[in-house]
Amino acid sequence: MLSKWFFSQNAVSGIISTTPKFNNPLLQHFSITRFSTTTTHPFAVSYLINNFGFSHESALKAFNNKQVRFNTPDQPDSVITFFQNYGFSHQNIRIIIKKAPSFLSSQPHNMLLPKFQFFLSKGASSSDIVLLLTANPRFLQSSLEKRIIPLFELLSRFLKTNKDIIICLIRHSTAFSMNSYHLIVDNVNLMSDFGVSDNVIASMLQSRPSIIGSKDLIKSLEEVKNLGFDPSMTTFVVALAAKKCLSKKLWDEKVHAFKKWGWSDEAVFRAFRIQPNVMLVSIDKIDSLMSFWVNQLGWNSLALTKRPHIFSYSLEKRITPRASVLQFLLMKGLPKNNVSLVTPFTYSEKLFLNKFVFSFKEESDYLLKLYEEKMKLAYTKENNGMPMPSTECVTC
Repeated sequence: MLSKWFFSQNAVSGIISTTPKFNNPLLQHFSITRFSTTTTHPFAVSYLINNFGFSHESALKAFNNKQVRFNTPDQPDSVITFFQNYGFSHQNIRIIIKKAPSFLSSQPHNMLLPKFQFFLSKGASSSDIVLLLTANPRFLQSSLEKRIIPLFELLSRFLKTNKDIIICLIRHSTAFSMNSYHLIVDNVNLMSDFGVSDNVIASMLQSRPSIIGSKDLIKSLEEVKNLGFDPSMTTFVVALAAKKCLSKKLWDEKVHAFKKWGWSDEAVFRAFRIQPNVMLVSIDKIDSLMSFWVNQLGWNSLALTKRPHIFSYSLEKRITPRASVLQFLLMKGLPKNNVSLVTPFTYSEKLFLNKFVFSFKEESDYLLKLYEEKMKLAYTKENNGMPMPSTECVTC
């Protein structure tokens, strides 16, 4: 039996008290925020304020925009109970209603149940549905037949399993806004016609779907292709992300960050062609790595243009420990063969240790100790919450 609300008349001021009183144990978990005013408010407004912590202004806005329309607790209580029956916590429900208060005016068995059943039939768990709905409640306000099923079918063309699709929707539910569904469809077809392989489209859907939902995509596709990137290769996705996500101002600032350490425009472009991720690295990371490489190690920054992959590695956990080993070997006149300064940083840890630590029998104990001390220092800093240079510039 759902909760009943009681209103008491203030005999002195004539003000109606709209503080709800719950009888239903399921609903008593919602802490009630007392609200007093000299003005009588619609029931729905008080419900939002008292049960979900809405401000007076935001509750009135939801009411005036016709997002909530109920005069008794029966309707919103039924929605709360529906969510609870499907494993939503009280905090989950608060998040959903804060983002989409119109759910309280819906008929959950008509609007939500068929969509829940659809996702369950595709292998989603109840916790998956909780994650999806709390991430973007408006996603399930769309038509099942006209939007959700067609989108699921579209994703199934490129992603291998239903689980992959569900994970993709949870992670990027905002990018798959139902308002941009037709644009997504059009852009997927555009990329296919442009020569972008299904594997590349799948990679983009899983990593940067916002690009697929963007306008004027054709211009970016042509620009990246003209730079020499093959649409059938995964590097095309990264290059497209860099050109699409970075404003011209930020792009120019990053070019300048490289140039102040001795790179030319041609060197930046060459590095971008080799590893387009280099332009998604933050300016702070560029400066930190360059400063360490040039000022502390005394090495030539131009060496990095041949292996720009190094900018995606951790300065603390990878570059610094390995550099300490290489510096010691160079001081000792080892190794005898001409080894690129950058190449050792691209090796797996096992290969690096075999080639630059264990292969030098006399120095191996000291080299291993040196390497492990630097690694330990890096993890100590991380565990103590000390800031480390960011690896990637997330702008889209």
